[in-house]
Amino acid sequence: MNYLPIFLHLRNAPCLVTGGGDIAYRKIKMLLKTGARVTVVAESANAKIRALAAKKALTLIEDTFVPEQIEGMRLVVAATDDKAVNRQASETAIRQGVPVNVVDQPELCSFIVPSIVDRSPVLIAVGTGGAAPVLSRLLKSRLETLIPAAYGHLANLAGSFRTKAKATFRSTRLRRAFWEQVLQGPIAELVFAGRDEEARNALKELIENPQEDNYQQGEVYLVGAGPGDPDLLTFRALRLMQQADVVLYDRLVAAEIVDLVRRDAERIYVGKARANHRVPQQDINRLLVDLAKQGRRVLRLKGGDPFIFGRGGEEIEDLVRENIPFQVIPGITAASGCASYTGIPLTHRDYAQSCTFVTGHLKGEIIDLDWRMLSRPRQTVVVYMSLTGLESVCQALVKHGSSIDKPAALIQQGTTRNQKVIVGTLGTLPSRVAAENVQPPTLLIIGDVVRLHETLGWYRPESDHQILATETGLRPEPVRED
Repeated sequence: MNYLPIFLHLRNAPCLVTGGGDIAYRKIKMLLKTGARVTVVAESANAKIRALAAKKALTLIEDTFVPEQIEGMRLVVAATDDKAVNRQASETAIRQGVPVNVVDQPELCSFIVPSIVDRSPVLIAVGTGGAAPVLSRLLKSRLETLIPAAYGHLANLAGSFRTKAKATFRSTRLRRAFWEQVLQGPIAELVFAGRDEEARNALKELIENPQEDNYQQGEVYLVGAGPGDPDLLTFRALRLMQQADVVLYDRLVAAEIVDLVRRDAERIYVGKARANHRVPQQDINRLLVDLAKQGRRVLRLKGGDPFIFGRGGEEIEDLVRENIPFQVIPGITAASGCASYTGIPLTHRDYAQSCTFVTGHLKGEIIDLDWRMLSRPRQTVVVYMSLTGLESVCQALVKHGSSIDKPAALIQQGTTRNQKVIVGTLGTLPSRVAAENVQPPTLLIIGDVVRLHETLGWYRPESDHQILATETGLRPEPVRED
């Protein structure tokens, strides 16, 4: 993080703007919104700035800038078209410890002005550290469409009852639960509908006649984190990640996704690797129960989808027995995510009319699957946890009727910047994978749809390695039936 995003209180604070053109005018208008006392120094000011001066909204000095004018200022904005003047203003302000912004010259700035979504008193600042101002404006435009103006009214309503709520709900946890119910429930909807007086009365009633049990009951959120790319999280998953008091996450959840959890939430790593169960499954199940009984909102964050080889069913059985409220939020499973990011459709009219998901997890030294069924033609087989047992899977399929030339692809850390795709056949893939430094998690896709990877593969991360078995003739060869 190259810049610390902060909000400055500038009401009645003296601020200086150098320059008299349209850019300076935009900066002046922004400062006036904060209630700052603005002085403008410009050899020639445009009509809009002169009009503000005539209304006594600012002080206009039509003269050449001199460094002494910065004395006593709380903030300086240099917006002239003279680089020498801008540099002089910057150096003087920095020497005096006054924050300074020089328009379009980030190297001279001690602070930068972000793009702002104004829903006062709610303010959202978007910045790229000066690297891509246009991107900041595009992101601002997107946020403008997502955040209605009524959020400002909602913030004002909450602010007017903040002291009463603090007196009523003594603990931080109860206050947080109370406000989350208010800001995400029926009262918020009344504000969004323009029924402010009804919302005020409802909030007053909720504070004066609290039902404390409503804020003491814990809950568990079983959330699918998807295959790795944070952009694939659902809106609901993100909302609950920001709401939880404590998060239990495993090895398959990308660090970038864990970082999206509420900053002050407690984080507990319960990752499991093959033959190395950091926290046994039964202990995870019990921990979910115990934390919820403490009145905490517990986020169980799992890679992929909780109900597809994620043991989600096991984790909520104890919750059902203990009558603990829970939600299950599906995630994009690895098969769907990795297939999409590698251009390998799991079904295709010309190649596969069905798709089967299985686990390649070894039990001892054996993978116990219905090999005869998996060897049938015109289907796609997806094998989760496939790296250790890859050779056994390929050999078993060939032994039970699959062609040794059947296309197959192993995908490392699909949908992330570390995605690597190794393509071959049941006969060649194990040796190809052995020659690469493959890191789990991995996914194995077997079937004629793998032929489409070379032409349909669209995702090209910087570290991407596409290792193709071109000499084996893995090209699209439609086998459409009449």
